This record gives sequence, C-alpha cells and structure tokens, in this order.
Amino acid sequence: MKKIFLAVGLAGMLFACNNSNNSNPGGSEFKTAYVDSSKLMKEYEEVKDIDSKYKIKSEEKGKALQGEIERFQQEVQNFQSTAAQKGQAWAQQKGMELQKREQELQYKQQSLLQGLQVESAKEMDSVVKKVKGYIGDYAKKKNLDYVFNTEEASTIVYGKEQYNITEEILKELNAKYKGSNAASKVDEAKKDEKKEEKKDTKETK
Repeated sequence: MKKIFLAVGLAGMLFACNNSNNSNPGGSEFKTAYVDSSKLMKEYEEVKDIDSKYKIKSEEKGKALQGEIERFQQEVQNFQSTAAQKGQAWAQQKGMELQKREQELQYKQQSLLQGLQVESAKEMDSVVKKVKGYIGDYAKKKNLDYVFNTEEASTIVYGKEQYNITEEILKELNAKYKGSNAASKVDEAKKDEKKEEKKDTKETK
C-alpha cells in the first residue's frame, strides 16, 4: 500500500514576482525582504500535522484493503498449485475470475489514494493561502515594499542573509498555530466535560 505524502512543492505557489527593479519611479530605494518558502513549508508545524494526519489515514484505510489483497494472493497461490489437477477448462474460468478481482482491487487502491490526495491537497491549499496572507500582513507591519520568494518562480538568485525573514515568519506562524491549536484542545476538553456532566445528571435521575 503506497503511503500519502504531502507535496511540499506547493511552497512554490506562495509567490511569483516578475519585477526585478530595486528602486521606484521617484528614485528612492524599495524596502525589500525575501522568504525561503521551501524551508517555511517544511518546518511549519501545521504542515507537519497535516502530513502526519494523512499518513495515519492512509494506514488506517489501507488495513481493510490490505486484508483483501492478502486473501486474494493466497487464493492465487492455491489456484497455481491446483490448476493442473482441476483441468484446463476450470483453470481458464478461475483465471478470468481472479484477473477480474485483481483489477477491482487495483481500482479500490487507486480510489483510496486519490481520495486522500484530494483531501490533503484542499487542506494544503488552505494553508498556502493562510501563509501568503500572513506574510502580506507581516510586510505591511514592517513597511516592506516587496517580499520575494527563493523558489522556482522567483527572480532572486542571491540575497544577503540580513534580508531573509524566513525564520522570523516561521517562528511567528508556529507560535500562532500552537496557540490556536491549544485553544481548540481546551474547547474540546470543555465540551467533553459538559457531556460527562449531562451523563452524570441523567444517571442520578
């Protein structure tokens, strides 16, 4: 069973800039910075969590299918060992049945993988939009004119490390994500407590 791995290459979607000018029409210098979006998307905790979630989903959903595959493989082995005894007509009929089942199993496996890939791609698209929006807000806060990307679509071949804001963005994103994640866990715990209280109240009645 193939495992689902998130396409970190989506980081390349973050930015695209075709303007290589360093000064504006008035002659003053632009205030610029750049981000290593590949590093950003690899080390952003939300992306890691999504990656882990879909690996687990792939393994869980694949268990039932794996059982079918193993049973099918065992049947193929039995067929191979008894085909000569059963005769040619039986072997041809059984062989066609096994071939049809093999195709069905392959279709099931492909459908499972594609379904998980579609789900994970939607979540990753949402993360990319969120990160892009966050970098835009950061640029406004720091009064930056441009934030460039070091991925394929960028025009940056070299940049001084002092203009690299990747670590700062990454630190703020992860802190924000951990905070919102912790808050959601607290909310879930409160909901569970309320459920338990209702359950206890019903039992006492």
